[in-house]
Amino acid sequence: MPFREINSKMVEATILPGQKMFSQRGAMLAYKGEVSFTPDIQGGQGGLASMIGRRVANEATPLMTVEGSGTVMFGHGGHHIQVIELTGDTLYVEADRLLAFDGTLQQGTMFMGSQGGVMGMVRGQVTGQGLFTTTLKGHGAVAVMAHGGVIELPITPGRAVHVDPQAYVAHHGDVRNKLSTALGWRDMVGRGSGEAFQLELSGSGAVYVQASEEKL
Repeated sequence: MPFREINSKMVEATILPGQKMFSQRGAMLAYKGEVSFTPDIQGGQGGLASMIGRRVANEATPLMTVEGSGTVMFGHGGHHIQVIELTGDTLYVEADRLLAFDGTLQQGTMFMGSQGGVMGMVRGQVTGQGLFTTTLKGHGAVAVMAHGGVIELPITPGRAVHVDPQAYVAHHGDVRNKLSTALGWRDMVGRGSGEAFQLELSGSGAVYVQASEEKL
């Protein structure tokens, strides 16, 4: 894993010759060694087609390509950072939550409607999150941002996990999602929030949940 957690809001990445890393622009706090930072105009590992797809979907976050030899400290906006290690599976995450990730990971864009049909599209409209989401697949590490820290909840066959859509950060594995309504006392007294809706995730994998209903 190229990331070392300095504290809950900062990570340090090791940059090796011949290897790339991608980071959100403005996320570099400090670095040591011979390291270069260049704007990524080719859509990262996913290429130009991937970049165009994300921009059409309003799911594009400007990235920097990080190369050279040294160490780089990353952080952004004082957000809490969670490092996720991928071992061949796919991570689904909103683009603006990406802090930095291995250049070995393959980037893509997925239409959320394909995971849950119409309910997937409703999710995007209700929660304010994009109908499209960014995917990262392969072997490597990803640093994502969240409010108030993150907890990883396992998803196992036969035991679905229900999440407040506004607390959702990312998920990985063979997981399907659908949105359901859950009217409760908050709605009765006129203080409804995202809890009027629940994001149900089922299958096999894990979901990452932040300790807040606040978007980045």
